[in-house]
Amino acid sequence: MRTSNELIQRLVRQWQQAELREQRLLHPTSWPLRLPIGKPPARLLNEQPAILREHLQDWRAVRVGQVVWAAQHYRGAGEAIEIPLEWRLDTPSQWVVACNNHTVREEYHQLEWLVARIDPRFAPLMIRRRALWRDRPIEDVALACTLALQLAPGCAQGLPLRAIPLPGADSKFLERHRSLMTALLDLLYDEQVSTLGLEGFLGAADSAAHWLLVVPLADGLLPFRQLRLRAEELAETPLSAGRILVVENERCLHQLPELPDTIAILGAGLDLHWLHAPWLAERALAYWGDIDSWGLTMLARAREAQPEVHALLMDDATFTRYSRHAVAEPNPAACEPPQALNVAEQALYRKLLALDRGRLEQEYLPADEVAAVLQPWGTVAR
Repeated sequence: MRTSNELIQRLVRQWQQAELREQRLLHPTSWPLRLPIGKPPARLLNEQPAILREHLQDWRAVRVGQVVWAAQHYRGAGEAIEIPLEWRLDTPSQWVVACNNHTVREEYHQLEWLVARIDPRFAPLMIRRRALWRDRPIEDVALACTLALQLAPGCAQGLPLRAIPLPGADSKFLERHRSLMTALLDLLYDEQVSTLGLEGFLGAADSAAHWLLVVPLADGLLPFRQLRLRAEELAETPLSAGRILVVENERCLHQLPELPDTIAILGAGLDLHWLHAPWLAERALAYWGDIDSWGLTMLARAREAQPEVHALLMDDATFTRYSRHAVAEPNPAACEPPQALNVAEQALYRKLLALDRGRLEQEYLPADEVAAVLQPWGTVAR
């Protein structure tokens, strides 16, 4: 036997649960909501009738939703007694009113306003992660959702964040709402922004935005076995090796074999603006990334910077050989392949988009397979 206050507190606690909040606010099949009240025990009628009367009065006073009553026969009572069995709420707004809580009410009204004005893809994120908008002007949040749809990988083209043209926003908007913009773009681009940083993803100039792992694959090329350089510094500093191997992900370091006169640069991801450095045109360049739409997009960007870059382990044969390790790619880069890819690579791009599991990550390739492909490239005459 539950009082109305007990169920009200339960409703407030449920509002705090992100998954439940999303389900109830976005899925009509979640309604109606039925909350069991429970039957008063028979002994209450005989031993504590005042408590029973208070219970009935408590539920008769409820004006939100519908309290379902039913006749209950108790031994010793001359006639059946109408008791409340269930509290039924039919809509999210009734849930909010039933909570009788200022915070819940304010959050619901803000979400109601926001969801009506943003792309539906962002609605679940806003509902689940209230911290993204609770302490911001709600109008700025709506604007951020609009701007996120206008931004794309590399769109800054080397400009600083404050110089990126953003209709309706001031020059500091991206910096002021960095965490919000990162979350929105992560949703659209498969967590790429969290991996690369906002500047790295947008291709914006920021000397502190992205550090690259630089590893010599032969002795005597660098005084260190590994070092990190900012992308900006790497663009300005020629490396001593005659061959440069660009690797999308740092976690593939253990798969790289020794290669003469070769330095590997790992962890570039989408931050490939540094490849425009003139000194790289004098080196033999190769690129190795994931076999998915994003990996091929990064290969295309590398080619746009250095047309002679050679792709390694990014072909249909490699994908087919290890397709048992392939997974789904939730958010492909684009529906058409980049023009900088060659004919075979564009065909592979389209094939991957058509597959349910069209993403083969680099780390699933055996080290001996990687060595078998990289070593011939590392020894062929330049």
